[in-house]
Amino acid sequence: MTLIVALRYLASSGLFAWLTPRLRPGQYDGLEPQILREIRWSLASAAIYGIPAGLAFWSWRHLGWTQMYLDPLEYPLWYLPLSAMICLFVHDTWFYWTHRAMHWPPLFRLAHSVHHDSRPPTAWTAMSFHPIEAVTGAVVIPTLIFLVPIHMGMLGLVLAIMTVMGVTNHMGWEMFPRWFVHSRFGNWVITASHHERHHEEYRCNYGLYFRFWDKLCGTDRGLTQKFA
Repeated sequence: MTLIVALRYLASSGLFAWLTPRLRPGQYDGLEPQILREIRWSLASAAIYGIPAGLAFWSWRHLGWTQMYLDPLEYPLWYLPLSAMICLFVHDTWFYWTHRAMHWPPLFRLAHSVHHDSRPPTAWTAMSFHPIEAVTGAVVIPTLIFLVPIHMGMLGLVLAIMTVMGVTNHMGWEMFPRWFVHSRFGNWVITASHHERHHEEYRCNYGLYFRFWDKLCGTDRGLTQKFA
């Protein structure tokens, strides 16, 4: 599982890192030492993420303890997308509050500063975490599959969304058109325009997928002017 997580990171971050200089020439010029550091931290995070993921998979395969299922008709078809949304919302909620906690000065200095040492963030930044922070992120999805019935295909979709949004929200440029970012739907989901502001100001825009908790808790400060 560690190898799978590491390869997923290298493939997704590598793809967008390859695209960046072709679409945004000069974006990562001079950042080679930072990128190497990000990759080292990220591979260490992959090792941590692989442990609970491996335990969850082993529990499903050999013990039948999880709620993951293979037959798409085991539950009503309308439940397939609902289960994915439940997992995304719970993950987003967990991330928002643990992320805010990571900005408490002692925890920030101890752990979260590793992530914010990426100035500016790049496509390689998404998993660049101190091991303490990596643990907080690694346990969420494996725990959820013990609690929430979810088809394996929907779990794969959740992991794909997690991976792609983690990379694209950090890569230092906005891949989505302005009409989408400023649309009603775009006003509730997080893209690079929203998360980049977190890396600029630190005390705002803590969410992972959705802006719900930021809006509810008054920590949403809108979009960065960097991409305007």
